[in-house]
Amino acid sequence: MKGLKTVFKHWLSLAGFLIFTTSFTISLFLFIVANVLGRGGLYMGLLTYIIGPATMASGMALLLIGLWVQRRRTKKGIEPPPPGVKILNLETPRQRRRLLLFTAAAALFVLISSLASFEAFHYTESVQFCGQLCHKIMEPEHVAYQHSSHARISCVECHVGAGADWFVRSKLSGLYQVYAALTKTYPTPIPTPIHNLRPARETCEHCHWPQKFYNHKMRFESYYLGDETNTRWDLQLVMRLGAEHSSRGQEKGIHWHINSDVRIEYISGEDKKNEIPWVRYTNIQTGESHVYRDEDIDFDERLVTEENIRVMDCIDCHNRPSHDYKSPNRIINDAFTSGEVSTDLPEFKLKAMELLTAEYESSTAAKKTIREGLVEFYVEDHPEFYAANAVLVEQAADLLVREFNRFFFPEMKVRWDTHNNQVGHMQFKGCARCHNNTHISDEGRRIGRDCNSCHVITAQGPYDGMETTSVMNPLVFRHPVDIDGAWQEVLCIECHEGSVY
Repeated sequence: MKGLKTVFKHWLSLAGFLIFTTSFTISLFLFIVANVLGRGGLYMGLLTYIIGPATMASGMALLLIGLWVQRRRTKKGIEPPPPGVKILNLETPRQRRRLLLFTAAAALFVLISSLASFEAFHYTESVQFCGQLCHKIMEPEHVAYQHSSHARISCVECHVGAGADWFVRSKLSGLYQVYAALTKTYPTPIPTPIHNLRPARETCEHCHWPQKFYNHKMRFESYYLGDETNTRWDLQLVMRLGAEHSSRGQEKGIHWHINSDVRIEYISGEDKKNEIPWVRYTNIQTGESHVYRDEDIDFDERLVTEENIRVMDCIDCHNRPSHDYKSPNRIINDAFTSGEVSTDLPEFKLKAMELLTAEYESSTAAKKTIREGLVEFYVEDHPEFYAANAVLVEQAADLLVREFNRFFFPEMKVRWDTHNNQVGHMQFKGCARCHNNTHISDEGRRIGRDCNSCHVITAQGPYDGMETTSVMNPLVFRHPVDIDGAWQEVLCIECHEGSVY
């Protein structure tokens, strides 16, 4: 006991010892609760694997600092040296016991520290840590991710990937994110795209091998018009992801853009990459190169620098692979197609679009307004239908509230029109950022706007009266509503931005 009194004579050593033993006991208890009893959650993991071990380490540091300070005081003669033998003598039983005790304690500390570090690494790489620790801030991304096709892929597999260098970068970036969360200096919504995101060729292509994604793909779409009967309009497309025959690889089609034999580079005029005024095509095999400039956009040639030029990859089109916020149009079309909402509800799409596109101050207010607004609409405008089909109306209201919870987040100012999805060309510019017929090279070459280069229509029309054909003789697109061919003159997004039918 005299030895312990000497060790803890300085208050720093005593404080460090108390902090270490207390945090060790609590961490051990929480570890047992989580791993033996199977209880716990997100914040228990934070306490067990991060806060607890960090507190233990700080306690050990204080203990060692206290010993160092006490030793200096002794050397300077401020305090008398402690009694006892100063030379380690293993022939003395007491010295051997002390050495054995010290060695066992050191080994236990190293073991616990290693286990805690290992668990902390996995914990900070978990989906729960990324999506739920800062619940309000990351709620939109986390909820949308849970309903995406990548819901079983952990966040870090795409945002970090393999290798120590990107792991370190992600943790350094995370330090600023923690600071922003604590000081509430984060923007709303969280801006995209992420400029320091790892290239898709080092993450996405580990699973999505582009050389094996060049077959044609049949796609069926069902749309519903904003009229009284929610008229159904079907479209059957053949998507030209690559050449007609898989043996010809990526020589043409949509995925030609990432063909290893060519390099497509561009400069975007603004952060969200909705405007692309400058494009360069290079044939790597022949060295042929052409630069295209959008004649409708004023472009400063001084921006043509290496740091501004981006090589096109998967993420330039598939920019919302896991955090896509469905537009009201998509939500209602999908609800009708799945049968979750009956098409017998008169004017449902009109009213539902109105309710979902409105601006709301909070999720609570939105849910209340959406539910009450839909019921009130049918009570006042279709009283006989409501009297006989109140259950259908309530089911539809439930679906709208559920989908609002998944894809609309007023507190973070997030919904479909705050985060562009560049796949396609219906709700955002997407393909039309370059394929708009206004990008022209110095040689007079033009990036065309031929829809059939990406897809061909093999069937279209109302469900009970579709016109059909073969892939070899595709149909000319027919707009569901007669607009006198205006669709050929303007981009689709000039009407279809999620809030139009």
